[in-house]
Amino acid sequence: MNPQESVTITPLNYSVHSALLVLEDGNIYVGQPYGAQGATTGEIVFSTAMTGYQETLTDPSYDRQIVVQTFPHIGNTGVNDEDVESSKIWVAGYVVRDPATQISNWRAQRSLDDDLYKYGIVGIADIDTRKLVRHLRSAGVMRAGIFSGDALLDNDGRLKRVEDLLDIVKNSPFMSGANLSQEVSTDSGYIVEPQGEFEGKEPLYTVVSVDLGVKAMSPYRMAERGCRVHVLPASSTYDDIKALNPDGVFFSNGPGDPSTADFEVEQLRKVLDAKIPFFGICFGNQLLGRALGFGTYKLKFGHRGVNQPVQDLTTGKVEITAHNHGFAVDAPKGEPVPSPFGNGHYGRVQVSHIDLNDDVVEGLQCLDIPAFSVQYHPEAAAGPHDAAYLFDRFINQMEQSKQLRG
Repeated sequence: MNPQESVTITPLNYSVHSALLVLEDGNIYVGQPYGAQGATTGEIVFSTAMTGYQETLTDPSYDRQIVVQTFPHIGNTGVNDEDVESSKIWVAGYVVRDPATQISNWRAQRSLDDDLYKYGIVGIADIDTRKLVRHLRSAGVMRAGIFSGDALLDNDGRLKRVEDLLDIVKNSPFMSGANLSQEVSTDSGYIVEPQGEFEGKEPLYTVVSVDLGVKAMSPYRMAERGCRVHVLPASSTYDDIKALNPDGVFFSNGPGDPSTADFEVEQLRKVLDAKIPFFGICFGNQLLGRALGFGTYKLKFGHRGVNQPVQDLTTGKVEITAHNHGFAVDAPKGEPVPSPFGNGHYGRVQVSHIDLNDDVVEGLQCLDIPAFSVQYHPEAAAGPHDAAYLFDRFINQMEQSKQLRG
């Protein structure tokens, strides 16, 4: 929507004790404050997951996004210190219908409301989220704001006009064109040693994971397969990667518009030129697509949840998968094609996975160099474990590369 377009505001009854969700197209929802009070803006998106709200909130890919939970009852199992995917809550705001008034789970250490307040996450509850999601599916995701408490008052202590709140939303940044990897990445590198049956043993493989907004479970999935994983900042160069003599390179999930990530694409092309085995997830898939010469585009309302059906076209297998993406790779489905970059510089490429809901590209497979990626989240945090085989595929790729090197 053009921020200069005028919209019609329906008169509303609200007070300083209310919370207002304001969409940039002029739709307004009046509810109750949830979590911290104040003002926040971001791109409003929805997640269809029934479980895993703690992993969702701590996923860096949700940076600068206001998340709507389609499942009505949220917070029933509380939160704990084990299920987090990063060191903080990243969402810009949180929208739920019926927050739990009492938590009931043996693993719970505190309530979700406590964590939202602790991290200053402004939320809204007691609104018709079904109506809201139906609107977003029709109109598409857009900018929005949540306002409560003092953020509803002007300098004279009077309630602000809804038109003034709408102006704040219209002046907030768009997600298209946003370069956010540096904002969410680790400041310094760290190592995840082999886990599980491989704990305390010499690693079978060394992997460099470039943190573009990585979820903690991704390096863990590799570590439990015997890998030592060096997690590096998004600003790392190919020379930084090469210095660790990796058997494989992993580009993680992350937020933002992949069309802005020129630096990361440049480093990835050097990895591909060196024929180091590569695996990418989510943002990493989009960057592989760009490195190969394909374009990316913004989806109308994206895929977010833990119940998305995807078909692996290389095997015919259908799996239920976890998603969180608003952009996708524009690549031809069907027979393999030469990589557009450099007139086939990277050999043949095929679309390996598609979403069965809307036919969106969900994976890429290079046939002449050791590289592949998927748009969804096989680390399954939260979500089903149908796609865990992809980490085994990466292991096999590294083993084959080792054997070729002698």
